[in-house]
Amino acid sequence: MAKRPIRAHRAASRSTPRLREKDEEWLAARREPASRRGCGALLVDQMLPNMTFAVHAAILAAAARAAPDEACGLLLGTAAHIHTAFPAANVAPDPAHHFEIDPAALIAAHRAARAGGPQVVGYYHSHPNGLARPSATDAASAARDGRIWAIAAAGAITMWRDGPSGFEALSYTLGDG
Repeated sequence: MAKRPIRAHRAASRSTPRLREKDEEWLAARREPASRRGCGALLVDQMLPNMTFAVHAAILAAAARAAPDEACGLLLGTAAHIHTAFPAANVAPDPAHHFEIDPAALIAAHRAARAGGPQVVGYYHSHPNGLARPSATDAASAARDGRIWAIAAAGAITMWRDGPSGFEALSYTLGDG
């Protein structure tokens, strides 16, 4: 009886390197930046963020109220679940074409997070010009810190991760609180 497990072990060890090579190739392909693999592709180790219907509606309402200026604010929650869109004043010198979140609101949100409140997982702003993608100005001012950027335009919201090599498109889900 002791020989059966030994034979099974030997058979498995002969086929394992081939399986490992294929698994490593598959994983390596998924670790490439989403921009190389096609828009909307996700990395294996990242979850789809979930946004509540209330947050989605609040961002679109803020964009409509601010037009023709850009609206802006903070996304609060966890990496997997955005449950609050906290509006902030746009203190940019030219709010019709740029946004700058009021530093007082940003500092207050980070202090609240350190005290046990919801985490600042990202930012939102609107593009009154109708293009729901990061602008050249967005790319130049991004911190490359992995936070989520939600951009509202023309009644829709797109999400982006501010990664080390630039913005990557994110898919997201909508759900109840």
